[in-house]
Amino acid sequence: MNKQALSPLWTHLTSEGNRTGTWRAALPRYQDQPSPCLGACPVSGRIATWIGHVEDGDLRAAWEVLSDNNPFPAIAGRICHHPCETACNRAQLDETVSICALERHVGDAALAAGWGFAAGPERGVSVAVIGGGPAGLSAAYQLRRAGIAVTLYEAREALGGLMRYGIPSYRLAREVLEGEIARITAMGIDLRLGAGVEDAAALEALAEAHDAVFLATGASLPKRLPGLDYEAGFVVDSAAFLAAPESEQKAMTGAHVLVIGGGSAAMDVARTARRLGRRVTVMTLEPEGRLPAQQVELEEAAEEGVAFITGAMLKAAEGGETVTIAAVRVTFKPGETRGQFSVNEITDSAFTLACDTIIPAIGQDADLARWGTVLGTDGPVVGRRAGRIRAGGDVASMERFVTHAIGMGKEAAREIIAELAPDAPLSAPLPGPLVEYARINTAYHPGHPRARQPSAPLPKRLESFAEVQQPLPAEAARREAERCFSCGTCIHCDNCYLYCPDMAITRLFPGYEVKTDYCKGCGLCVAECPTGAIHMREDTP
Repeated sequence: MNKQALSPLWTHLTSEGNRTGTWRAALPRYQDQPSPCLGACPVSGRIATWIGHVEDGDLRAAWEVLSDNNPFPAIAGRICHHPCETACNRAQLDETVSICALERHVGDAALAAGWGFAAGPERGVSVAVIGGGPAGLSAAYQLRRAGIAVTLYEAREALGGLMRYGIPSYRLAREVLEGEIARITAMGIDLRLGAGVEDAAALEALAEAHDAVFLATGASLPKRLPGLDYEAGFVVDSAAFLAAPESEQKAMTGAHVLVIGGGSAAMDVARTARRLGRRVTVMTLEPEGRLPAQQVELEEAAEEGVAFITGAMLKAAEGGETVTIAAVRVTFKPGETRGQFSVNEITDSAFTLACDTIIPAIGQDADLARWGTVLGTDGPVVGRRAGRIRAGGDVASMERFVTHAIGMGKEAAREIIAELAPDAPLSAPLPGPLVEYARINTAYHPGHPRARQPSAPLPKRLESFAEVQQPLPAEAARREAERCFSCGTCIHCDNCYLYCPDMAITRLFPGYEVKTDYCKGCGLCVAECPTGAIHMREDTP
């Protein structure tokens, strides 16, 4: 009887001898890539990574990843305009992840635990930072991490800039502000408070005395409305109003306050005046639905009794027992760049209204004349570099967001570090394009409603300046972190290892490796990756 021949595919041994990898035209590649939220983040934060740590319950690791790019997570988690959430891939499935609320959760945990920063080994070089606001403090933090000595000059008697003097405590509690600033100053910064750098000559002198200078004095000149007499007693500067203590704010305002402007500063003025017991009306050039303030600010202002007149422009104001406002309805057209727009008056739309106080809050300009020709100008702001001097924040950008200023301070500091301490470790940006929604296998991401931060009860809000938005409870924060797709970040789920039909994936603990002798390039590992952290590339010799 002839012995039956066995198929070469039927064996009691292994299939390692069947080297099928030569069949393929493409090969999977493991590579963490930037998520859309990272691409939109003003500080280039690795959001998917730190949210993964929140999901795992490791808030210390989350804070360390967060603070690599931003030393103010508790502050940013309260006031950031969160463009990351607009870019979030999850929005195409159901709702965006509550990234800002999660950042606050991590930042608050760090403050409660007393986690601090460490300065690097001293390098024997020094930098002067001019301005103690978000850009200057961010730069000082990054420089001290690299061991570079920092002398910080601040014109006021306290640090914080706009965060202290422009954002009310009902949005940013002062103990949070103090706590996050204190962590930076504890790194060993030579503070010069009440020591403004007045002009170009003083700026150049500092450049001679230090190895580099970072200028971050903000935008200090208020924009002016035509048709309004700023010397009139009924007109109050918005920046001075927000910076003043409550007792002075009461003396600055009458019973009915007209706030002009539709941005965040205008909402801060309006809501502060409501907490002083004032009746408040906001007038904006922009129509309803186009106001530049964050939607949550507009909603909370309306809840608190602020009235809105949108699509209107002040023409004149006359004082007397009350102030009479002449106004007209307008059409509003935004320009191509931030801050540019055009308006057209609508025929036969004039109207009047009465108030006691007018507070224009239409923005600030950089003081270009103060710095002469040292940095030159880039339109309405100063240039970003001249010799040893760099500039950042509102003095050098029209973005005018706190987190954007933080990001500019970080980038300027890292440029300085690359020149003065090139061996200092700096995190590298993630390579590759942003991970698109189509690369996410949503079968691994069940539907779950977005977590929403609770708010203080409405009747209580107007009784004090206590914070309105409340933190997410710990369990709600963990569940919200689970909603994150972790776009472009390997979460070591083993899907690629388990689904590979050729057993061509090897676990590395952590991570994975493709055995090229066996991979046929079928792409099943890519299809089953829940985060888009694997992609196919052409297999070339």
